[in-house]
Amino acid sequence: MVIPIIIPSYEPDERLTELLSTLVTEDVYVVVVDDGSGENYKEIFDRVRKSLGSKGIVLKHDVNKGKGRALKTAFQYVLDNIPDAIGAVTADSDGQHTKECIETVSESLKEHPDSLILGVRCFDEEDVPWKSRFGNTLTLKVMKIVSGLSVSDTQTGLRGIPRKFMEELLTVDGERFEFETRMLLETVNKCNIVEVPIETIYDSKENHQTHFNPFLDSIKIYKILFEKFFKYVVAALSSFAIDIALFTIFCMLLKSWNPDLYAAAATVLARIISATYNYIVNYVFVFRSNEKKLVSAGKYLVLAAAQMGCSALLVTLAIYIFPNTHEVVLKVVVDTILFFVNYQIQKRYVF
Repeated sequence: MVIPIIIPSYEPDERLTELLSTLVTEDVYVVVVDDGSGENYKEIFDRVRKSLGSKGIVLKHDVNKGKGRALKTAFQYVLDNIPDAIGAVTADSDGQHTKECIETVSESLKEHPDSLILGVRCFDEEDVPWKSRFGNTLTLKVMKIVSGLSVSDTQTGLRGIPRKFMEELLTVDGERFEFETRMLLETVNKCNIVEVPIETIYDSKENHQTHFNPFLDSIKIYKILFEKFFKYVVAALSSFAIDIALFTIFCMLLKSWNPDLYAAAATVLARIISATYNYIVNYVFVFRSNEKKLVSAGKYLVLAAAQMGCSALLVTLAIYIFPNTHEVVLKVVVDTILFFVNYQIQKRYVF
């Protein structure tokens, strides 16, 4: 069972060669990617090539293209040249991952060949920099809210990636650190996530070096996390506008028909039209669903009917409770509450 180790590297120091000295054995193949480090680092990569010998290869980018692109370059190499590989383990070159931790993730990938394996760190230890602890805590909470994913370490670089999933990741957007966040999001409805604990290593609060830009790279990561939700908001707002416009028109047409039930009837008619529009937009553009259209349509129909019933009931009750408030205002309040509930249900169960 072949599981090569992938190490993307940009401007490395001696920790890369120290790691390789422990990894290179008869049953290990290592793919190192020099991500445009430049001439100043040629001597280090020459030693890396010598250390690897026939047990690995150094791939090179002429210019720095980012960690995401370096990983994709290595994925393509593994897929093209190591047909027996069931997947690969990715590790960082900055001393955070030991041979034992890499072996732990590799063994877990053997046990779960169709799952994404995450080597997760413990951020409660005293030597973990506060910004790393805070950043991870915030990101995992945001990720759980907007995507439904619950992981312990969102930015771990030690991962076991199944072969089939590697193929899919080649077409995923993201060239730098944000690619690892997209990787997590891509697991939804595609493969399970298995977490294994690993040692948490930081040289010190002052000396731990990273090419991760806390400001710029964090913006890219949070942009990705909120990207789907933003699209959902746009789709929902346009559907909402259609729904409110139709509701207003139907209220004017039906109020003389039945003073007690006109609001419920207007809600139902408006929702049928706006829900059809919303389903098409969400399926194609927001969630980019892989679910069969008939299956997702059936789930969406049940959800839309339930939400329509809740909206009609709550709006009608609100009109009786607040008789001096315009029915359109009451509907806006009711549907705003249902909006957030609906997003979670669509994300987890429909698409």
